Amino acid sequence: MAQLSDTQLIILSAAAQRDDRIALPLPANLKGGAATKVVSTMIAKGLIEEVEARRIALQPHLSDPIWRETGDGLGMTLVATDAGLAAIGIVLDETREPDAPGSATGADTDATADEAGHGTTVTEVAPTAPAGATSRAQRTLREGTKQATLIAMLRAEDGATIAEIVAATEWQPHTVRGAMAGALKKKLGLVVTSEKIEGRGRVYRLPAA
Repeated sequence: MAQLSDTQLIILSAAAQRDDRIALPLPANLKGGAATKVVSTMIAKGLIEEVEARRIALQPHLSDPIWRETGDGLGMTLVATDAGLAAIGIVLDETREPDAPGSATGADTDATADEAGHGTTVTEVAPTAPAGATSRAQRTLREGTKQATLIAMLRAEDGATIAEIVAATEWQPHTVRGAMAGALKKKLGLVVTSEKIEGRGRVYRLPAA
């Protein structure tokens, strides 16, 4: 698996949660020359690519976010590549056709319920996929990846806390949460549950395979 910086992980994790795989917007603290440098590096590594953005005149809120304007007036957006998703443990089925930029499906972030009261059990249910979604976005797991480690830990009898997953994967906490909300729930259709346990904190679980 490619060695990624925290910023690259954040960008790819966010893109993985969107059906159109658009990598914008970039993290709020990434601006100007720093943003250009990060994007250029990721393009050079084949993690993301520039594609022509779709603009919808009558529904501008559904238009793709713009990374840059070309000399001929075209707008370009950024999209995570198959290699970029594989770098964070998401392997696409060979028959999958990438969703085109401009999809109206958003990337709503699911709450992890860290604020839930003591002793409260919170069940996080994967959203119902639209008709045909399985054939378009079918994922397969690759053994030995950090995502496989995450799933194994969540399927263990005692589950796992964010801190335990961070220690095992060397991911940042926000990357762990993004993987559970995006790769596991929205892409693989797995149901993640969480429970606040005294002396341990919030523990996340998946049903045994």
